[in-house]
Amino acid sequence: MSSTESESSKMGAGLAGIASFGVAALPRIIFGAGSFDQLAAELAKLGTRVLIVTGGQSFTGTERWAQLQGQLKTAGVAWVQVSVAGEPSPEQVDEVVSHYGDYGIDVVLGIGGGSALDAAKAIAGLLPVQHSVMEYLEGVGPELPYQGPALPLVAVPTTAGTGSEMTKNAVLTRHGIGGFKKSFRDEKLLPRMALVDPDLLHSCPPQVLMANAMDAFTQLLESYVSTRASAFTDALTQSGIQAFAASFEPGAATPVKDYSQLAYAAMLSGICLAQAGLGSVHGMASPLGAYFPIPHGVACGTLLAMATAMNIAALREREPQSPALAKYAQVAGWLGAEENSIEAGCDALVGLLDSWIEESELPRLSAFGMTEADLPRVIAGSGGNSMKTNPLVLSDNEIHQVLLARL
Repeated sequence: MSSTESESSKMGAGLAGIASFGVAALPRIIFGAGSFDQLAAELAKLGTRVLIVTGGQSFTGTERWAQLQGQLKTAGVAWVQVSVAGEPSPEQVDEVVSHYGDYGIDVVLGIGGGSALDAAKAIAGLLPVQHSVMEYLEGVGPELPYQGPALPLVAVPTTAGTGSEMTKNAVLTRHGIGGFKKSFRDEKLLPRMALVDPDLLHSCPPQVLMANAMDAFTQLLESYVSTRASAFTDALTQSGIQAFAASFEPGAATPVKDYSQLAYAAMLSGICLAQAGLGSVHGMASPLGAYFPIPHGVACGTLLAMATAMNIAALREREPQSPALAKYAQVAGWLGAEENSIEAGCDALVGLLDSWIEESELPRLSAFGMTEADLPRVIAGSGGNSMKTNPLVLSDNEIHQVLLARL
């Protein structure tokens, strides 16, 4: 057998047997162009008083807002609306929960980017119980068990990236010194329904679309090589990465080639991260987003190539038989790069990701005020849940090298 044939056999060896796995609950999913027209009727099935949570102007500044209002009126649904600009803080969530506690809300609609959906998720969970979200945030405060009940939540993404519509956790952020980016997480917070209409992406600003698309790809890649990956998530991540490759060209004058494929890839990234977990990029992005005003997708995109290169180098040195190496090589092939051996495929993937960063002109961390003096506290904050499913444990020095390279 030739060297190339031997490497190829290794790359397909995972097909010989299927290990046991479990699948956590998912929302009911409605996907497709034009599906937004079904939203009012679906909400009416869940209640007659809706709290609509949006971002700043991401949705209410479009013609879709007037369309939804008219459809809700026709369906006999009353509504109130609140905007949550930027990444939601515990204080914002608590304020909304307190203000609307006696409005008799039946259902919460979150519509916007990941921040709006995360805020809606937390609000839906807290409106019936009227407790501060600080009582439940992981790693902050008493971490009381959440008993519920949560109100039904319908999640409608208007960007393609975060996958929040598919997860049970609401990520909340407090910026600055002593800041954090932590999750309020429970099965009861899972959206009752996720409505994904690719047509909604057309109004997304190009830079936001770029950042969120990079986040979606990062989630797919990290889920694929996660220590919790399964045959189920492997199939979905492959489908998602291939859809991403068909839909998006970072750095191109018009990077989105197919909105439906991009929306599909982003949706699958949310499913896969919920089922398999993430990795080192998200582990580092969490403290970066807490300590500096860096958008989450930008943090993921700017770190992706160097973090992937570090994972591959560390695996080659310490765990050369890890299946993650073959998986990295497979991803290179799905993206159209050379993969005639595991080694060549891994190198090609890192080269491709490097080119994405350069072509997309993703900013360095220093553009957001980070300096070399900040590295120790970012490293100290990088040991969250995402880092636990990285293909291997990175040392503080290895994390230091990744961050320093993108400073």
